[in-house]
This record gives sequence, C-alpha cells and structure tokens, in this order.
Amino acid sequence: MSQLKIYNTLAREKQVFVPMEAGKVGMYVCGMTVYDYCHVGHARMMMAFDVIYRWLMESGYEVKYVRNITDIEDKIIKRAGENGETMSSLVNRFTRYMDEDTEALGILPPNFVPRATEHVPGMLSIIDMLEAKGLAYRSDDGDVNFAVRDFDGYGKLSGKSLDDLRAGERVDVNTGKRDPLDFVLWKAAKESEPEEAKWDSKWGRGRPGWHIECSAMSCALLGEHFDIHGGGQDLQFPHHENEIAQSEGAFGGPMVNYWIHNGFVRVDNEKMSKSLGNFFTIRDVLKKYDAEVIRFFILRSHYRSPLNYSDVHIDDAKAALTRLYTALADIDLGSAPVAVDWDEEHAVRFREAMDDDFNTPLAVAELFDLASEVNRTKSVGTARQLKALAGVLGLLERAPQDFLQAGVGAGEGGLDETRIATLIAQRAAAKKARNFADADRIRTELTAAGIILEDKPDGTTNWRRA
Repeated sequence: MSQLKIYNTLAREKQVFVPMEAGKVGMYVCGMTVYDYCHVGHARMMMAFDVIYRWLMESGYEVKYVRNITDIEDKIIKRAGENGETMSSLVNRFTRYMDEDTEALGILPPNFVPRATEHVPGMLSIIDMLEAKGLAYRSDDGDVNFAVRDFDGYGKLSGKSLDDLRAGERVDVNTGKRDPLDFVLWKAAKESEPEEAKWDSKWGRGRPGWHIECSAMSCALLGEHFDIHGGGQDLQFPHHENEIAQSEGAFGGPMVNYWIHNGFVRVDNEKMSKSLGNFFTIRDVLKKYDAEVIRFFILRSHYRSPLNYSDVHIDDAKAALTRLYTALADIDLGSAPVAVDWDEEHAVRFREAMDDDFNTPLAVAELFDLASEVNRTKSVGTARQLKALAGVLGLLERAPQDFLQAGVGAGEGGLDETRIATLIAQRAAAKKARNFADADRIRTELTAAGIILEDKPDGTTNWRRA
C-alpha cells in the first residue's frame, strides 16, 4: 500500500506524512474574513482542503479540522460603518451566505469554526508571553508590535531573509515601530471605531492584529504544536510567517509539522482577487453553472497548480462530467450504499494518485478509465466502483438522470431538434474535411447539452437525449 506524501512548504519537498499521534490528525486552515460574498478563489481554497479532509478520513484518520472566521478586521469595521449596521450583523449575514455557497459546492463543514472575537483572551495571553520574552513592545502610538529581528528564524517558511525584505514592501510603515518589518499584535483603540471593536487589555483598550488571531485559535483548539496548517498561497507571507514567529516565539517550540498552500485562481494571467476587481462570486457563477460542474472544474487541477478560470474551461468540465454521468445513466445501481473495492486496479491507482500529494487530476483520470469500461461492458460492478470512487471526491452522488436533465435544461432551455440536426451536419462536414478538432468540439457541445451521439457504419449519426 502506498504511503501518503504531502508537499510541505516549510521543507520545500514532498514528505511522508507521519501524524503526531497515530491515527489522528489536527488540521487548521485560515478561513474567510466575512464582509462580502466569497469568490471563486475562496472556493478553490476551501475545495482544496475539503479534498484533503475527505482523503485523510478515507485513509482511516480521525481528523480534527478547524477553519476559522475572521470577524474583527479593518475591512469589516469599514464596511459595517458604510452600511450603517453593526459588525456582528454584517458578519452573521455573510457567514450565512458563505455556508450556503459551500454547501452548494459539496464542501463538508469543518469540525470547528471558531470566530476571532471568541478568542481575544487567548490572544492577550500570547502577547503577554511575547512581551515577557522581549519579543513584543508597546510603541508610542499605543500599538503592541512584534520585534521581528529578535526572533531567530524569521523567514524560514517563505524563504525570505530579513536583509531582502525592504521596508515599505508588503509591510506596514508605521513610525511607532522600532523596525518597519515589525508587525502589530494589538492595535490601540481609535475614537472613530465602534465600541464592539474594542476590548480591555493591560496595554489599554484596543483590538487584535490579524496574525495573532490565528495563533490563538489554532492553539486553543489544536494545541501549541499540531500536524497540518493550510491556506492560500498568498498567506504564506506575511500571515503564516508571522504566525510561526508569534507561536514559536511564545511557546518555545515548533508550531506546525506540515504547511500546505493551494495555488491561485487566475483570470487573464492575473490572480483573481477583490483588490484587482477581476473576481467572480460563487453565487454569481452558480446562477450560470451547476454546482457540481464547478466542483469538478476545480478538482481537475492539482491543488498547488494555478487554476485558469474561464467559461470555456467550465464548459469543458461540464462536458466531461456529463460523460461520467452518462456512463451510469442506463445502469441499475440499486439503492444500497456503494463501497469502494480498494483491491480493484483502478482503485489502487486512484489511491496512489491521492497519496501522492492529493493528485486529483490523476485520480479523476481513473474515473474516466472506469467510465470507458462501463460503456464497453455495461457491468454493474464496474459502474458501482465508478460511483463509489467518485464519491470519495464528492462527485457523481446524484442520480444520473437528475444531473443530465438539469444539463439539458440549463442556459436557454437546451437544444431543440433543429439546432441538434444543424450541429450534427456541421460535425459530419468537419469530419469529412478531416477537421477533427471542430468535430470533437461539436460533439462536446452536444454532450454538455445531454445529447448522446451514435455514429453508424453507413456514416449517419443517430442521437438521443440522455
């Protein structure tokens, strides 16, 4: 049996996964700052760790999965003020929207979803420890900052040295700091900010900095030292680097054994983000596409690779997912739960792929091999294996007809018979001209609309709705 290997950002290599406690895994993932709708980049992050969570459980581990909510932060204060509402009202509303989006995408809820505001005492305790060790100081403006140059090893996660980090780049420039690279642990209260954004402390009224929030929440729920910490690639520096500095500076030992970071979603070769204004919210995308199609689109790329977002790529994912469902459409799978036969050859290769740093593209390839076998043999056993393996990734969990009929009815109400006949004629002409790329594209378009083609020996083509 293969061993699970994880690409550890800290080590910059794949490593065999060895949990701190046999059979158990503690995993913390940085979640949303809830002041707006989640976009596809957020979906990619949550999907990546949903797959990791599922595979760890499928591998027999008891997983304690924590994904936090940031509910106190500059953007939240600003947006609530603009709306004329309380921060808690804003946060509760967008948390509900986030939960609706993730449920639609088949993302399992974590075991624990802590909110930053529930852990302020823990944050103050860590800051107190850092101050006692000379790693934190109060500046003239009332903020409490972390003294980066006094922590040995700063930069080990991101690979950045202090000499390479120039003041003013990706760090706050604050005249109250001893060094421009220092980061804030506790922000002194401002009169303009609402009372619900202020807590009492030995340093005066104020609120926590962003980085200290995750150190406190992960420690409270998983301990000072735990197995896996994850998040988007953009959090590697400075957020995760600063978490390491705070936690290891306070507790005097390693914080995390395996750091996992997912790749960006890109649009026109730029990272998708709110700041660039090139983002698509999950709920807007779900108005146009089936949720499982979006899930499948994301899973076809390795979690560490860039994911290129476009309608063309999603349409292609829809056509591919349709092929999988079509393979099951005429098979009676029965009503009993379907279990994976892990000794079967496709399942063995599926496991090897997933154990190789959660390689979903290779795992999905095994699903298509199985689908081809089902189409060829009409074997109920093979069809059940296909459905069971896909279920490990949260796919093919609906009745095939439910998906296929939804696919026909999507967009402008599906294709009428005139349009189908036209496309079939265009495909025949493309084949005759040996333009096989166009012929394949037309077949893909028809398949995505739930139209199944059957090429006859005499050169004609029959069709039927799936």
